[in-house]
Amino acid sequence: MESVLAPAILCLGPEGLETARRIRAGCPDAAIRGLAGPVEDAEIRHDSIEAALRDLYRRDVPIIALCAAGTVIRALGPLLGDGLAEPPVLAVAEDGSAVVPLLGLRRGAVALSRIVGASLGTVPAFTSPEEDEVQCRPSAPRQRGRLAVIGLGPGTSGLMAPEVREELRRARHIIGYETYVRMAGPFRPDQIIHASDNRVEMDRARHAFALAAGGEDVVVVSSGDPGIFAMASAVLEALHLSDEPSWHSDVELVILPGISAAQAAAARAGAPLGHDFCTISLSDNLKPWPVILDRLDHAATADLVLALYNPISVARPWQLGEALDLLRRHRADATPVVLGRDVGRPGERISVVTLGELRPDMVDMRTVVIVGSSTTRSFPRHGGGSWVYTPRWYGVSPD
Repeated sequence: MESVLAPAILCLGPEGLETARRIRAGCPDAAIRGLAGPVEDAEIRHDSIEAALRDLYRRDVPIIALCAAGTVIRALGPLLGDGLAEPPVLAVAEDGSAVVPLLGLRRGAVALSRIVGASLGTVPAFTSPEEDEVQCRPSAPRQRGRLAVIGLGPGTSGLMAPEVREELRRARHIIGYETYVRMAGPFRPDQIIHASDNRVEMDRARHAFALAAGGEDVVVVSSGDPGIFAMASAVLEALHLSDEPSWHSDVELVILPGISAAQAAAARAGAPLGHDFCTISLSDNLKPWPVILDRLDHAATADLVLALYNPISVARPWQLGEALDLLRRHRADATPVVLGRDVGRPGERISVVTLGELRPDMVDMRTVVIVGSSTTRSFPRHGGGSWVYTPRWYGVSPD
């Protein structure tokens, strides 16, 4: 039995509105629905495309969705049950070039596809009303999605790479920790923002692949460089562990670098990373504290300059003090230390102290700590403050 309710034409962005109006010319009873921000001309507005799809499906409303088929499938997948009870659900390309009946083939989806196809001058991709599955797209080849993992740099737009800026411009979906997503804006009304907590990196990575595998252009945002204690590793881990073929074959994955917090702080202070150095995170969320101490001990023994990330937090206020006690066994109290907080952001603060002067209460989670080696030097800067550098030579006198 066909659904007797009027169809809903669901539009994600303003570029699909013209196609939606062409469809409604052939389905006069249909209502155009859209996201509240991107589709201001829609007759009925929704806050979430996923919620709108599920609500219409539960109410047995035929759905004509102007978006990638993957978007529809991911939203409705948990609700699927008896194929005889499903309302017609169609995925239509935003430019009207493809019409694909996904669900409800025994309840009018084929007939609705022909109506929509006739309105758009497009031949629908289906086999027969008796089949529960649809085999497509010679006329509509599958669109390959793009997933770009980007580094915003330390915060100021002037330090963002041009290629990163271009990926932000072309993407439909922006995914990342809420603070970093705000740094990446402003965004266009048609771009969809997926902001989340800082502790769900793998969930963000899987979400990004699911969208990209459905043909979407997706950006995953990190501050600094995405490959340094950031999202590039989580994205690659999610891909490595996935047995979803489309993630490997249907997604173009690119990783674009950014200026790291250590690089930005070092440049403000001079050149403390001018010789060999290492970068260590003091966070024990993903590795044991004894391992951190062991690595610090080896790096200090090797006389490397140390860039310390995630140095202290409310949950672990004692760890930086213990790390400094270890470093003082290897370095003189006069060793220069650079503290860089919010470099490139409105609250930027750069200070130079000695290892002997450094106290944990001078540092917070938004500070990168650069501890010099035995050769690191500091001297007064004209106008106040200090320059810090580590010479290029080690163990020999320069010519």
